[in-house]
Amino acid sequence: MEHRYLGRSGTLVSELCLGAMTFGREADEPTSRRMLDAFADAGGNFIDTADVYGGGASEEVTGRWLAGRDRDQWVIATKVRFPSGPGVNDVGLGRKHILASIDASLRRLGTDYVDLYQTHGWDRATPLEETLSTLDSLVTAGKVRYLGASNVTGWQLQKALDVSRALGLERYLTLQPQYSLLARPTEWELLPVCLSEGLGVLPWSPLRGGWLSGRYTREMSGPPAGSRVDAAGREGWSESWAAYANETTWSILDALREIADARDRSVAQVAIRWVLQRPGVTAPILGASRFDQLEDNLGALGWTLTDEEMARLTAVSEVSAPYPYDVSMRDIANSR
Repeated sequence: MEHRYLGRSGTLVSELCLGAMTFGREADEPTSRRMLDAFADAGGNFIDTADVYGGGASEEVTGRWLAGRDRDQWVIATKVRFPSGPGVNDVGLGRKHILASIDASLRRLGTDYVDLYQTHGWDRATPLEETLSTLDSLVTAGKVRYLGASNVTGWQLQKALDVSRALGLERYLTLQPQYSLLARPTEWELLPVCLSEGLGVLPWSPLRGGWLSGRYTREMSGPPAGSRVDAAGREGWSESWAAYANETTWSILDALREIADARDRSVAQVAIRWVLQRPGVTAPILGASRFDQLEDNLGALGWTLTDEEMARLTAVSEVSAPYPYDVSMRDIANSR
């Protein structure tokens, strides 16, 4: 596994990040530890979790596994924002919740510092200056090495960077956005901000909840029982069958299968490889509930898509941009 710098920092992370969202939930602890071992054996050193994954179980499983490793060789990322308890202050990005959450995460992870501490979303109720100054204090105290953001809009990310710069505070080093062949609007504002400001990009759901795994075909009338897409339909998640069972998705999957067959690769490996080779991307986050899924996903390493293959996948997955992005993109193209 190759390694890349994490944003404009001197820290190197593996080109794939292991997502721990399923640990202690869909994946029991023995399965989770087996996945962690396989990821380490492949050369990975970057793990992403969050305080709310599995109600804290994800951090606990990761921490118990990490206890048997050289901590300094690992880059551990976690998050704060969503409800972590029953109290009225157990949510958001206010100083009280952040300070309580980092200490709880450190206890569960069994470590005295987190390499990357990410805000898990925007908090419109808390002044941005309060959030950013509190995060800055965590870096000063040595509890956190770097800061990152996730699930924000372009203007929110740019505003946070500008406020940090103006106040002389530690700024966001990374962005964790949804990004895949089925989530291209991320390119309209978020990726340009990251490229301009030097943020590392850590895409989550590069297989869009399993849609790009190769499991789904045009001939199917619905998702298999027990699949994530099946659960999405019942739970109201965004990757439901109703949202993606359309010609756009089938055309992308047709192209993926043709390239996968020609390269003797799986559909999932080709889909991950496309994200991995996109401008600005540091490390796509792999999420798996079974060991065989992770094993297949790791097959995205050690080879590259050709320029022609990248162009074909980019073209077939292109999304028509609404106003004002259509005007902006057209003006840029015409000015060159």
